[in-house]
Order: sequence, then C-alpha cells, then structure tokens
Amino acid sequence: MTRSKLIAGNWKMNGLAASTAELDKIIAGSRDLPARVEVLVCPPFTLIDRFADRAERSRVAIGAQDVHAKESGAHTGCISAAMLRDAGASHVIVGHSERRTDQKESDAEVQAKAAAVIAAGLIAIVCVGETEAERDAGEATAVVGRQLAGSLPAGATAANLVVAYEPVWAIGTGRTPSTADVAEMHAFIRGRLRAQLGGEGEGVRILYGGSVKASNAAELLAVPDVDGALVGGASLTAEQFLPIGQAV
Repeated sequence: MTRSKLIAGNWKMNGLAASTAELDKIIAGSRDLPARVEVLVCPPFTLIDRFADRAERSRVAIGAQDVHAKESGAHTGCISAAMLRDAGASHVIVGHSERRTDQKESDAEVQAKAAAVIAAGLIAIVCVGETEAERDAGEATAVVGRQLAGSLPAGATAANLVVAYEPVWAIGTGRTPSTADVAEMHAFIRGRLRAQLGGEGEGVRILYGGSVKASNAAELLAVPDVDGALVGGASLTAEQFLPIGQAV
C-alpha cells in the first residue's frame, strides 16, 4: 500500500503573533515539496485561528497539540475538539510523552481524547514511545504495545488516525536510535495496528519523532513503515523544517 508522507511540526509552547511570518515562509516553500508530501503545523492554541486563515488554500494543514475529551462543560482552561475544528484545525496530537509525563496522562485518557477528536471529524495523532530505562531493560516493545492497546479508540481508521512513535529519550536530546531500531519498532507497531484495526491497520501512517532534522531526515524517512516525521524544534523555522519534507 502506498501511503503519503506526513511531515508534522509540533511547535510546543513556542510562537507569538509575529510567528505568522515564519508560517508564510513554510507555506511558500511547501509549494516546491514532492507531491506525495503533506505538511502539518501544530502551533499553540493562541495561533490556530490566525494560522488556519493564513494557510487556507495552501498545502499546509494546521493542527493542535492537545484536546479535552469532553465536548463542553465546566473544564476551566481546557479546549474541546469542536472548538479546535471551529478554529480551523484538522489534526490533533494526543498522548505526547511530555503530557504523559508532565500531566500524568494515562492510556485511558489518551484514548478518550483520541475518540473525541475522531468524533469531531478531525484526525488524531496518537503518540507512543518508551523511556531510556524501559529500552535498556528490553521493554520497548512491551511498553509501546501496551500504549497502543490502551490508547487507540474504537472507530479508528486509516483516514482518521496517525500514530507517532517517539522514543522519549530521543526527544529534544539530539540523540536518535539506529535505523535498525527504528525499523524494528515501526514494524512492530505496524503488526499491532493490523491486529487491532484489521485491514485499516495497513493504511494508518506511522510517523517517527525524536530529534528529526534535515541532516538525518532522508535516512529516517527511507526506513520501511516510516510514513513521515513528527518534528519538534526543527519545525519552528522554514529554513530547518522544509528540508525535512524535501528529504522524502
């Protein structure tokens, strides 16, 4: 099965109104990317609306970095999937390791959020990945398998689900696993997706995340079952982000 490549930028807690200038550069540069490359930028909540307006009718989609599982209600400081859709988002990242660690999010919470995203007609990007201690203990596949079993919602399909494998020890550290390690984990995830989702599991894109940059993108994106990248720091500027798409 041929799956298009998705290059997604997670801006995390970065970006102000002036950052629209950088988005404009990403939009302009995306016109020259290979046809089978999709580009996604996930800014902080405060920029989704204006970014979506700037990106309209371009090759760049705009997403969000988190969501609440409930549709509405007394949840101070939270935001629903319907609100994100209304602001112009098409994708939502859920279960990022920083939220699993800092906000103590469980697999059940991630699953509920992903279900809410899908119910709102958006695409859920579900993150999974092991810590360095878990990898050193030989538990990487067990941990990721458990996260997949607990985090993927009913009703997930190749059209509404993306999985991002991010070894926690590689995020923001400049370290990346070997291509053999990446291939092993992505093949394992593909097998679990087939088991959990049946035929749909073959079409779900699996992104690699963790210190992806222009210098290692071509090697990582050439690995079987690596269907794109979830990019952190290197997504903040067009100069660093666009070459990752070109590496396809």
